[in-house]
Amino acid sequence: MAKDTKERILDEALRQFSQKGFDGTNIRELTASLGLVKSSMYKHYKSKEEIWNSLLDRMIAYYNERFGSAENLPPVPDTLDELTAMTMRMVDITVHDERIVMTRKLLSIEQYRDERARQLATKHFLTGLTEMFTYIFDGMMKKGLLRNDDPQMLAFAYTAPISALIHLCDREPQKTADAISQIKAFSEHFVRAYGQENRSE
Repeated sequence: MAKDTKERILDEALRQFSQKGFDGTNIRELTASLGLVKSSMYKHYKSKEEIWNSLLDRMIAYYNERFGSAENLPPVPDTLDELTAMTMRMVDITVHDERIVMTRKLLSIEQYRDERARQLATKHFLTGLTEMFTYIFDGMMKKGLLRNDDPQMLAFAYTAPISALIHLCDREPQKTADAISQIKAFSEHFVRAYGQENRSE
């Protein structure tokens, strides 16, 4: 029961932090929305800062489980079509998983206030994606699927427009379907531009 309450507090904190930011979230309102009083909340978390750090810890684990990490990289595709399919699976989760969407909004708001949020925003919006796709593209070059090039530069060129379109979905949800279509078209264009002629079917 205590674990369930702790998780409920984190779920509600994520919802409120992603809408109002850390400073705009009031502990009394947060606990009241859960049917708790402040004193009962403090049995689980000593402060709003502890809730914040626990929330970021949970987000990191949740994200790594779904997308991989430096210690848990995804498998290198065996065909060019698999690259697009893998990309679209990742995009689907990124755009439609409510917890990931709220976390992305939270990091976008708090990256200017909190050092840890700033580091995580840089990792999840830029460097982490580049590192992951550098590994993927290097592996695909070794398999003869992509023409030899600088895998890090290719990774940056591939992930930057996809990341920009995902942020567009956050700002203007009504454009989500069009943005996803653009990402798929871009991935297919990338495959045509950089894939070897003897592509696997």
